[in-house]
Amino acid sequence: MSDRERAGALAAAGVTVLFWASAFVSIRSAGAAYSPGALALGRLATAALLLGAFALVRRVGWPDRRAWPGILISGLLWFGGYMVCLNWGERLVDAGTAALIVNVGPILIALLSGWLLHEAAPRSLWLGIGVSFAGTAVVGLSMSGGGRSSLLGVLLCVLAAITYAIGVVAQKPALKHGSALQITTWSALVATLALLPFAGVLVHEVAQAPLSATLNMLYLGVGPTAIAFTTWAYALTRTPAGKLGATTYVVPALVVLLSWIFLSEVPGWLTLAGGALCLAGVAVSRRRAARPVTPAVATPPVPAVVPADEELSG
Repeated sequence: MSDRERAGALAAAGVTVLFWASAFVSIRSAGAAYSPGALALGRLATAALLLGAFALVRRVGWPDRRAWPGILISGLLWFGGYMVCLNWGERLVDAGTAALIVNVGPILIALLSGWLLHEAAPRSLWLGIGVSFAGTAVVGLSMSGGGRSSLLGVLLCVLAAITYAIGVVAQKPALKHGSALQITTWSALVATLALLPFAGVLVHEVAQAPLSATLNMLYLGVGPTAIAFTTWAYALTRTPAGKLGATTYVVPALVVLLSWIFLSEVPGWLTLAGGALCLAGVAVSRRRAARPVTPAVATPPVPAVVPADEELSG
């Protein structure tokens, strides 16, 4: 991969993590008025409509049949199941517990991509994941405030981490048979259809929800879903799944910054230290392995050729 393609993938990943970090602020507002299933359906329906319209303009066709296993798995488990489980789980456990459990996802991605996709996992990746996970734990615990916890909430967060990891690993081979826009669009449509049983609840809650909550739900569909999942797929096409998964550890640090700016939640020193650990771990995980230097092979001396006339005269 050229340096230009590598820079493009890194920029796309940056857009993704920025939108995903902002999603936590929006979910806090929308989640107060919308139940987990209805919020997930509203978010995905918005994304599916936007992506579908854009795909029609770009004349994106029906996906290759070889891409459908990945589309179905990522659509049902990641786009759909992950969002419902996370929305529900964060209502039952404190923020620290949720952050700690859900951020097991990148570790599972690295393990699954090595097992199923045969991707190499260099030492720098595991070291970076370890540092970032420690930073996530520090951020989560410092911001939890000793909140509540429940067994169901913990299990839902575990399920969210598992569905996220499986969805990412399943999407990787699908991107060999379709564009980022194509795979993301159809995955969002699959998830929307799967969540249609929540349509009645969504209609009822839209009528009662404040405008700010509904606008946040629409934003979740446009930014953190339609745009961010497409840029993620673009980056995933050009980046190993394990390494790209590790970049999501930037999200906790960005959540701290955005909460500081938009919610006036001034972070403590422990929270800032945890965010710094997250960023340091991502930097380590993306460090390129040194290329081995091939030792120069000594060229054997060429024996001198004696001319025939000199050989005879001697």
